[in-house]
Amino acid sequence: MEAYQYLIDHFNEAPLLIQIAWAMSCTLLLAIVVLTLYLKLIRAALRKKNIETAKFREDYESTLIEYLYSGAEDGDITDHQIAIIEKLKASVHVKSKRKIIISILYNLMNEVSGEMSDSIKLLYFKTGLYNYALARLENKNWYIIAKGIGELTRFKIEEAHDLVEPFIKHPRLEVRKETQLYMVNMFRFNGLSFLDELKTPLSEWAQVQLLETLQKFDDQQICDIKPWLKSSNHTVVLFALKLAKMYNQFEVKDTLMELLSHSIKKIRVRAIEVLTSLYGIEAKEMLKANFNELSLEEQISFFGLLEKLVVPSDEPFIEKHLFHKNFEIQLLALKILKSINLDKFMGLSRSPKSIGNKKILKFVTNT
Repeated sequence: MEAYQYLIDHFNEAPLLIQIAWAMSCTLLLAIVVLTLYLKLIRAALRKKNIETAKFREDYESTLIEYLYSGAEDGDITDHQIAIIEKLKASVHVKSKRKIIISILYNLMNEVSGEMSDSIKLLYFKTGLYNYALARLENKNWYIIAKGIGELTRFKIEEAHDLVEPFIKHPRLEVRKETQLYMVNMFRFNGLSFLDELKTPLSEWAQVQLLETLQKFDDQQICDIKPWLKSSNHTVVLFALKLAKMYNQFEVKDTLMELLSHSIKKIRVRAIEVLTSLYGIEAKEMLKANFNELSLEEQISFFGLLEKLVVPSDEPFIEKHLFHKNFEIQLLALKILKSINLDKFMGLSRSPKSIGNKKILKFVTNT
């Protein structure tokens, strides 16, 4: 008691600055103790939650697998499956449990096919998970809407088409992208109908994702892409050009020829590249006649086309551009000449004009 009183008196007699320092030190010490205890409680709670989550996941994984393998041979739902559905219904109301069930179902969806896949979709509807996904579409937050559409895509829910389709015009890019992927995943080329009236840009990444989605499906009948090649939305035109090249659309050659006069240079260049893959011999003569009016990028693409479609009568034109100011064109011209007239190509090394081009000649000679 006396020691305590001595400390109090000593504190009161100390200068104000010392008193403040001691008060702050004691406050910080108390805060450290309280925060340490709080962190320990949080860690204990998280550890407990993780254990419960792991147990819940393990239990429901086995329950869902049991559901899949307890169906009747005629495809009807058995009493045992109904009991499992009722059990799951009680759990989907809890957000944390609903997330786990969706995760397990999606993993199973990727591992099965045919009747089992249909069985998972039926379970998705019967447990009410479908209704929760639809509720997300009515949310005011764009990221919640995007998640809802993404979930409907993963579970291949075609029935939501009419509710999802309006989001193709959503102001947020992320929502539009998820909607586009939903349409193509569900309806293949028919799902690309949104391109008919698309006013917003179709990003390069979105185009890549759509093409990858289409390539997952075999034996597809591609739709008519001519309207998209004539679209006022230049990103739609660029996407249609990718489709024309990927699916060898020889029937759109005339439309591609029209694009060689498009106001956007990038589209003109891509059109040349597609015509190259489709053996567009008509384009060769047209571009050759107007070569000096082309941009540098178009000239390079044209030489790529010429390399594939060259004939002996093209030799004078090639000779004219052997020493073009652009290295890439020069290289292509030399390669083409070598392929159609080896003797003339070998004679270039003795030409006074080629003195500064020894290295490139040597490179082409050795290739």
